[in-house]
Amino acid sequence: MSAMRATQTRRLPGFGLTLGFTLFYVTLMIVIPIAALLFKASSISMQELVETFKTPRVQASLRLTFGASLLAATINTLFGFIVAWTLVRYRFVGRRLIDSLIDLPFAMPTAVSGIALMAIYAPTGIVGKQFLAWGIKTAISPLGVLIALIFIGFPFAVRTMQPAIEELELEAEQASASLGASRFQTFLRVTVPSLIPAALTGFTLALARALGEYGSVIFIAGNLPMRTEIASLLIVSRLDENDIVGACAIAVVMLAATFVLLLAIQGIQWRIERKTGRN
Repeated sequence: MSAMRATQTRRLPGFGLTLGFTLFYVTLMIVIPIAALLFKASSISMQELVETFKTPRVQASLRLTFGASLLAATINTLFGFIVAWTLVRYRFVGRRLIDSLIDLPFAMPTAVSGIALMAIYAPTGIVGKQFLAWGIKTAISPLGVLIALIFIGFPFAVRTMQPAIEELELEAEQASASLGASRFQTFLRVTVPSLIPAALTGFTLALARALGEYGSVIFIAGNLPMRTEIASLLIVSRLDENDIVGACAIAVVMLAATFVLLLAIQGIQWRIERKTGRN
């Protein structure tokens, strides 16, 4: 009885009202749209779903989408950590400017991002023509898709890891150094384990953003079937062709694969936090 009273005392006023608004908003904005998609897809037989998935064009778009998204999220996590570490641990001229520039992909419309990337990485662009001299095509190629996904996902990695780096206990690093550990040993055994949960969160957010990207990719990718066509564009193409069944089938495959992938990442993160006692 006393435990129940303590729980009620710690609970902030207005819990019932705020919980009601939370459930209403989540249901309206997330549950209902996903349920509508699943309801629409329920009219698709398993054979139709399998036949759609077996299509070479669909398989190529899914391979490109998931492969480029995973690679982009990995690159963003690595370089996002370096940038976040630099911004938190060092003071230098232009630091605030760099910190504000990181948020630009958040603010820019995806179409503007795509046009800007195309202007730079096109064969006649400032960067594109330099790579073309080496035989590397940065636009209208899978590499262009990867560049666009890195661009739009980079802020997620940086902004997720910045608070974690700020909260690192310098005393633990100093204690490690006083015990004779080198800087590399301290970084590897003290700093990195503390940042893994934040890094996985940043990776997950960057991956989710990349999987759902459409606007910035279609400008730089060239949208060539079997080569640079992402799954989102293929869904739109099927809708333009009035192939509702095909569009829903691809959407369901994307939804299921994304859910399994994100669930696996969250499971890894949960196990790490449980092992380190950070849950």
